Amino acid sequence: MSLKYYIIYKPFQVLTRFGKEEGKESLADYFKVPADVYPVGRLDYDSEGLLILTNDKSLTHRLLDPKFAHEREYWVQVDGAVTAAAVEQLKRGVSIAVDGKQYQTRRCQAALFETDPVVPERNPPIRFRKLIPAPWIRLVLSEGKNRQVRKMTAAVGFPTLRLIRYRIGRITIDGLEPGQMREMGQKEVYDMLFK
Repeated sequence: MSLKYYIIYKPFQVLTRFGKEEGKESLADYFKVPADVYPVGRLDYDSEGLLILTNDKSLTHRLLDPKFAHEREYWVQVDGAVTAAAVEQLKRGVSIAVDGKQYQTRRCQAALFETDPVVPERNPPIRFRKLIPAPWIRLVLSEGKNRQVRKMTAAVGFPTLRLIRYRIGRITIDGLEPGQMREMGQKEVYDMLFK
């Protein structure tokens, strides 16, 4: 079996799978890959950005097993004027609900973007309210609980409006638009994820 590696920019409101669900687009509407290639992990339907697709089971295991903590960088547009105190709280970790139990998130990197990052237009765009700021936060996590980023920003009082996964390890979505894909070689993928 030949091992395949693709990085994609998952568009907003697309399911992280190739199977269909009533009335919703899936990866199959955008990407043509061999039948044994699957996404590693997931991005919520209402999130966008980087996904790795592969048929390399050992890579999938290393990326999904929590003991092999690796960095994931998210660009998060939030509702309201974020305070320095909220950013500090995010860095230290916050309490969120995971499977009905309280969970304390690990320490992470968090910072406000000084100028908005250059990102593709979203269709449909976020709701815009003239008098309420919608700044961007850069969050770098080494864990991935279900809807963790959204729960974290809500826990400090600033709901997520738009969520883009920008980076896993050193692999980024630079140069990709939503719905675009790039094939990579095994050595390149492993070097950028694990070195």
